[in-house]
Order: sequence, then structure tokens, then C-alpha cells
Amino acid sequence: MLKEDKKDTILVIDDDADILKVLKANLELHNLNVITAESWTEGQKALSSGIPDVLILDLMLPDGDGVDICRALRTQYPVLPIIMLTAKDKISDKVIGLESGADDYVVKPFETLELIARIKACLRRAKPSAEEQITIGTLNIDYKRRVVKVKNKEIILTPKEYDLLCLLVSNRGAVVSREDIKRHLWKESKIYSWSRVIDVHIQHLRQKIEDNPSEPEYIITVSGIGYRSRE
Repeated sequence: MLKEDKKDTILVIDDDADILKVLKANLELHNLNVITAESWTEGQKALSSGIPDVLILDLMLPDGDGVDICRALRTQYPVLPIIMLTAKDKISDKVIGLESGADDYVVKPFETLELIARIKACLRRAKPSAEEQITIGTLNIDYKRRVVKVKNKEIILTPKEYDLLCLLVSNRGAVVSREDIKRHLWKESKIYSWSRVIDVHIQHLRQKIEDNPSEPEYIITVSGIGYRSRE
């Protein structure tokens, strides 16, 4: 999975050979390296060779449940962007998929151009700033390596926590509304109570980067509106 030509690498794990063939052809036309796997076993072998820039994961594989796999991947690779690809189109299925750690959820049948747009959105969020790194107080974000440190100690964040932190920091000093956060990080995902989901992510993020989460220094609540990052 080496990227000698500096193309972004996409790993697609799906048991439908036709889908793999079509995706590989179309994604390569958009200047992406594509690695395919027809089972979780094959996917694990591909991951052992190198971490892709984006993982597209079928929810129903012959040798594993996509939700369980996603949870395991999120623990092992906390910053790996994951897009779930599935025939399950119920809102409850989408909620479960997103809560298991997926960054996006695409329902089959799908438009290839839409999936490519979602892949590119994941890639943009994974590389959110032209700055290589920024330091605010004792908080340091290394955008190139996607590493966050507090007092020189590396902090492990989930992809959504990392994206949320970067969104706030990129707008530091300004108030970012919950609606803006939803639009940037969850897009059109129909989560039943997305405002609560955002608040929970903020809470988890504070627990990881703040000395005193009840009196936050880096992520300030603006009552009734949203949040802002320390300048």
C-alpha cells in the first residue's frame, strides 16, 4: 500500500466482485490508488501492509459483521476515515453504523460520483489545514501527522473528535454553532438527536485535552449557540 506516486490510497472491503470492479475502475480515473478485498480476512491482510487514506467497508461480509469490525478498527486505528457501504437503509441502521465509529454511511445502490465526493470530503477533513501544526497554550496539533499533544503528551482522539477539534481551532476566537458543526462533520446524516451527539463529542474531547473539563480552557461553551476555541 505504498504511495510512491503520492496518490491517496482507498481500501475497499466488499464481497460483491462487481462493485469492487466498478469502484476500482472509477476511483482510479479520479487519481486514487485502489486496493480491494472480498472478505474481512483479505482486508486484514491489506491493512497489515499499510494504512490507507480512506477505508470503504461493507456492512455485511461473509466472515464478519461490519459494525463489530468498525468498532475494532476504530480502537486500533483511531484516525482512519471509514465509510460504510451497505444495503441497510433504515435510519436506525445508519445511527448504529455512525455510532460504531464510521465517518460516513452510503446506501446501496449508490451513485459512484456521490461516493467519490464523500471520499474526497473525508480526505479534506483528514488534511484540514495548510499549516503543518499549531500550538495554543499547551495544546499542539500536528496536521501532517494527525497527532494531538497536551503538555507534550500524545492524546488519542477518534476521527470525529479530531475533526471537531480542528474545526474549532481553525475558527479560533469565533463562535461555531451546533448547526455549523453538524453541517461540516455530519452533513445530511439523519441522527435522531444530533445536537446531543455533538455535545457528547465535546464532552469526550474535553475529558481528553482539558486539565479540568468542568472549567474548560480550550473549548468554551457559548450558551444557546455553540462553542468556540481559545485564541
